[in-house]
Amino acid sequence: MSSNLRLVFYYGLTIFLSAFLLFQVQPIIAKMILPWFGGSASVWTACMLFFQMLLLLGYLYSHWVVRFLSPRQQSYLHMALLAASLLLLPLSPSPDWRPTGGEDPTLRILGLLTVTIGLPYVVLSTTGPLIQAWFARERPGVLPYRLFALSNFGSLLALLAYPIAVEPVLSTRWQSNVWSGLFIVFAALCSLLAWRGRNGVAIKLSETESTSTTHRGPSFSMRLAWIALAACPSILMIADTSFLTENIAPIPLLWVIPLALYLLSFIFCFERTGWYRRDAYLPLLALGLGAMAYLPTLGISELPVYLAMGINLASFFVACMVCHGELARLKPHPSQLTTYFLMLATGGAIGGLFVGVVAPYCFNSNFELSIGLVLTALVVTLVVLRGHQFTNPTRRGLAWVTALTMTAGIAYVRIDDHLYELADAKVTSRNFYGTLRVFNGGEGVDARRTLMHGQIVHGRQFATPSREDLPTAYYSEESGVGRAIAAKMAATQGPLRVGVVGVGVGTLLTYGRQGDVYRLYDIDPLVIQLARTEFSFFSRTKAKTEVVIADARLALEREDAQQFDVLVIDAFSGDAVPIHLLTKEAFATYFKHLKLDGVLAVHVTNRFLNLMPVVKTAADSFGKQARLISFEGDSDRLIFRSNWVVISATNDFFGQPWFKDVATPIEVRPGFKIWDDNYSSVLAVLK
Repeated sequence: MSSNLRLVFYYGLTIFLSAFLLFQVQPIIAKMILPWFGGSASVWTACMLFFQMLLLLGYLYSHWVVRFLSPRQQSYLHMALLAASLLLLPLSPSPDWRPTGGEDPTLRILGLLTVTIGLPYVVLSTTGPLIQAWFARERPGVLPYRLFALSNFGSLLALLAYPIAVEPVLSTRWQSNVWSGLFIVFAALCSLLAWRGRNGVAIKLSETESTSTTHRGPSFSMRLAWIALAACPSILMIADTSFLTENIAPIPLLWVIPLALYLLSFIFCFERTGWYRRDAYLPLLALGLGAMAYLPTLGISELPVYLAMGINLASFFVACMVCHGELARLKPHPSQLTTYFLMLATGGAIGGLFVGVVAPYCFNSNFELSIGLVLTALVVTLVVLRGHQFTNPTRRGLAWVTALTMTAGIAYVRIDDHLYELADAKVTSRNFYGTLRVFNGGEGVDARRTLMHGQIVHGRQFATPSREDLPTAYYSEESGVGRAIAAKMAATQGPLRVGVVGVGVGTLLTYGRQGDVYRLYDIDPLVIQLARTEFSFFSRTKAKTEVVIADARLALEREDAQQFDVLVIDAFSGDAVPIHLLTKEAFATYFKHLKLDGVLAVHVTNRFLNLMPVVKTAADSFGKQARLISFEGDSDRLIFRSNWVVISATNDFFGQPWFKDVATPIEVRPGFKIWDDNYSSVLAVLK
């Protein structure tokens, strides 16, 4: 291999490995801390915000060292940072960061990530622009931007490999160890390149280039264009991920797909110029933004799930291709490389801050996707039309009118949809855990109130006084939990003590009798507030109620044994399944709080995940008996189809009349691996 090829190989390997590690650590660390913060999809949003902010910090560092330090100073400083980052290995988040109650966890998540992975992540994030600058310094005249495409390929490979090849095979402990080992290899490679370049010469423009307007420093308007073009896909990526998981398909794996498409567009646009063509992609952008604006106006069942997902994701990819394609068209001379990447990182961070911090605390509904669509249309219009040389003033005017009319149309569709949404909802509230809405519906004896999170129903109640105490939704007398409570009522002399994980609107309180105690756990204080103020299950129950606002597992681990007759686990019907409530360690905690003859009822109704084998293997590991109780529902009584796994210490419990002919054994395929705190795989239970 020639010296030139070896040089390209070493630079390429270093930048590829850094990008792979950069995006591999994101799901690893997110999975480690998800159990501490309720498994909410918003944890992923907070993590994305952290990663974007540190990426900006890494790019700022790269820009500063290249501009203000000599090659020798750059080398020594960067080798020192690489050595210091090794001191934080292996990855191991401290349990001291776990929340103690229902406080907003955003700052706690950011602090935890900073002390756990902050320095290694910053060092990795510097590699893209810094290595490209070093390469351009060592190979003057060779454009380094294809290394950026290679970097994004490494990121994409890491992102796709995690759910397919890493999570199903390795425990989180081994994921951390393998990642740490690869980081050591990366640190060694990067240190060798830094040492090699210590005697290099800073990049300078030739006399011809220095007098050419093409290679002068970027103007303020150009920097602003770079930032805006980078911010739009960032906003769309995070906002669209939230829209997909809340309104189309509540599949946790959908967190990965938009990010993968985002990276793929970078690869296509920076690998070579031919991938992005304005004449093809600009008309597709108009159609795509229109489709993304119109999709939220449809109900969840008006289009087949995969068709709606396909239209949405294809439109999102087109928007990324246009924004990143325009960025590639505007890339500067290598002497301005670090400034360019710094502006890209600034745009990405602005997008993350807007969706992750501004939107949840300033908006009462999900407006950020709509804002992202309109902003993308405006930015692309300004960048394309201002930079295009029109020979005919009439054509120029027609182009501006067409583009602005399209933008106005997108804005109209989204504003009209939001006005309809807000007018239809009795209450709309939002916090870290998502947007909750209360609706009134029906007439006469069928009048009802409904609490929804996105398109997921969290509970319903009849509004007429004569029907207010009827158990609805998943909790009817025919459901698994209804039968379990009824059986314990009949078998127990005296009051019951019932624990409930996941409050909803408090429907299970309809079963409460005088002397009974219902202890309810929910991580979202807004759910408790709306259940108390907009529904009457809390006020009408005869039982005593105790409410604990905290992650249920953390709360149960801290508490003394509660001696529950029935413990209900109802947290798995939404968009982000809290896996930490389904592990072997979690079930050990549940059984600790049950009486010897107590019953555990686990709600496993989910359109996309088959959680029955997870619960069954956990029950088997403790020598318990598990049965599935299914009910098809009754729309006239506002009762949904439901699946409950009921677990008892003995088989005799299922011989009672309430379970005759309805309690069925659960089959688990051979080789299904029990979930624990070090291993779980959503892919293994995807329907």
